[in-house]
Amino acid sequence: MNIIKHCQLSVHRWGGVEADYIDIHTFIDQTKSVCPDMRHRFFHTVWAINYLVIPRFGYHFTNSSGKKVDIKDLCERDHLLIDYANKFIPTLGDFVDAIDDVLIPNYRQKLEQFHQKYITDPKISTLMLSPLSHTGKVKSLLLTHNSWFVNEVLPQLFDFKPIIDDFLINPSFLFNAMEFELWMDNGIAFPSSAKMLEKRLVTTRI
Repeated sequence: MNIIKHCQLSVHRWGGVEADYIDIHTFIDQTKSVCPDMRHRFFHTVWAINYLVIPRFGYHFTNSSGKKVDIKDLCERDHLLIDYANKFIPTLGDFVDAIDDVLIPNYRQKLEQFHQKYITDPKISTLMLSPLSHTGKVKSLLLTHNSWFVNEVLPQLFDFKPIIDDFLINPSFLFNAMEFELWMDNGIAFPSSAKMLEKRLVTTRI
């Protein structure tokens, strides 16, 4: 679903006009710039809402109709769930499990080197390391330790200027090693985190 349609859903649910919501939906879908297929959707997770969207836009805002809108509710109902056919919201771990780190030689050493430039800023370092906290897998850091995340995402969240440099890691390291899973494609299948939900739905139908 494109950004305008997401905005139209938000207008229908919360009132106001499309312009009230376009920045939020654009932020969630900005990953399309580095991966045009459905693998880009790692911002379509609660991790991204809590660590990226809310720090960028706040917990709520008042739209042009004067209605107070909850950001988390808006993101989940008008963007994430919609893009997964209203079946589930995947975890960050679901995306990380799709990464075959065998295809990325020496990535652990590259990640350690990469992080050294940001370790002195506690807020930035905590954000960049948060995927590891959520998944327990070092390869998850490829999501935040790359040239695109540093130069495109961090400046939107912090007083941080883009860096002109040769980066050790770029987004292709991530997506060249990430399998395309059916659940990423509009909820055709269920990810590992939602298997119990799938089982419950099947049992209910029977």
